[in-house]
Amino acid sequence: MKKAEYRKGCPQKDSVEREGYAGARSAGPREAGERDGADLLEAILDRNNLNQAYKQVKRNHGAPGIDGMTVEEALPWLKEHKGELLGSIRDGKYKPQPVRRAEIPKPDGKGVRKLGIPTVIDRIIQQAIAQKLTPIWEPLFSDGSYGYRPKRSAQQAMMKVREYAEQGYTHATVVDLSKYFDTIGHEQLMNLIRKQVHDGRVTALIKKYLKSGVMENGVVRETKEGSPQGGPLSPLLANIYLNEFDQEMGRRGVPVIRYADDIIVLSKSKRASGRLLTSCQKILEGRLKLQMNTEKSRAISIYSRQFKFLGYAMGKNKGGIHIRAHKKSLAKAKRKLKELTKRNRGRNVRKVMKEIETFIRGWLGYYYIASIKQILRDWNGWLRRRLRAYIWKQWKKPRTKIKNLQKLGIPEWQAYQWGNTRLGYWRIAGSAVLERSITNEKLAQAGYYDFPAQYERLRKMHLCG
Repeated sequence: MKKAEYRKGCPQKDSVEREGYAGARSAGPREAGERDGADLLEAILDRNNLNQAYKQVKRNHGAPGIDGMTVEEALPWLKEHKGELLGSIRDGKYKPQPVRRAEIPKPDGKGVRKLGIPTVIDRIIQQAIAQKLTPIWEPLFSDGSYGYRPKRSAQQAMMKVREYAEQGYTHATVVDLSKYFDTIGHEQLMNLIRKQVHDGRVTALIKKYLKSGVMENGVVRETKEGSPQGGPLSPLLANIYLNEFDQEMGRRGVPVIRYADDIIVLSKSKRASGRLLTSCQKILEGRLKLQMNTEKSRAISIYSRQFKFLGYAMGKNKGGIHIRAHKKSLAKAKRKLKELTKRNRGRNVRKVMKEIETFIRGWLGYYYIASIKQILRDWNGWLRRRLRAYIWKQWKKPRTKIKNLQKLGIPEWQAYQWGNTRLGYWRIAGSAVLERSITNEKLAQAGYYDFPAQYERLRKMHLCG
């Protein structure tokens, strides 16, 4: 497919790469006005804002849109066509390209999540819009909203849940929205935006993005509702829409913790939680025209096994209330580790250990607030045993096993005995012979990652410092 007809102009890099990017910069005829005033479009098209947007899109990488243009290919194109693009945006003639439909598996493995991937140029423009709209709405958002907001995280959301639990809010109304991003009402959303954005050119451009359409299997269909996940502007628009729910519950004095479309409403009793379930449905379905999944939405105790929020659960013992990793999150992580240490992968064990480290670093970076010290210790011993089994299989022939065992300090007679054994890999991996030869120290020297120690460091750094 040809490159999109309007791909003109874009933010470019500055400082060190100033010369190479100079051709693609845009210099507006006027200085940017008030962020929510009539000159908001000029603030969006300001060269510094566009530069920042371009660099952010480049950092995010991402797949091409329907035109096939990659982030790397965008710069030379932009240097050539910047004037036409910026002119078309200012004149209101710019037409965004349809987004490319892509599907990714949901975290729980049940079904897929549909994404809409805009073209690189549209991602840059959306990012530039989001950078100027975010400061307008940030002061208006609820303190209980944590998703896709500056300096806010899922960990902070869960710590707030624990804080409320310590105040007696031990029951939760868990709200599940059906296909939230695909069911946002366009006109209702635009009315909310117009309350704060007084530059009609900006609101018209945002509406064009909402109506840009979706290409799926080569066919473009119009979008009458929704803001497909995948573009830089979509998270902000989603927060703007659900802020109405947050504010209404706030006026009623009800604590709400929300991360994008993951919502829990807290209360101090089972009865109140049940009433809130009905109230939430009236607001979300009646006022916001969204669809609540009544099978997954429920009123439960935060200590029940059914309670799950952002991959976490809550626990309580003599030491007090604490955050746990949900059993499904733990099971998913262990399946991944099992997959990485399959004995038939045929990869060098050092590379396998590096893959394990990469995964666990990322996993701990998310779950470090959870009380999982003993679980990690158990995983540590289990992983070492799996790696010993992995190494044992890679030695293959009995003579190789005998030779390597002797090199690692096992007496010749014992090395011969174990080198010729017919016991299974898992049983041998747990034997004293392999623990004495392929020691924990030798695994560490080969690159084994001491993740329980890293967990302790993360907790001290983030929770105590």
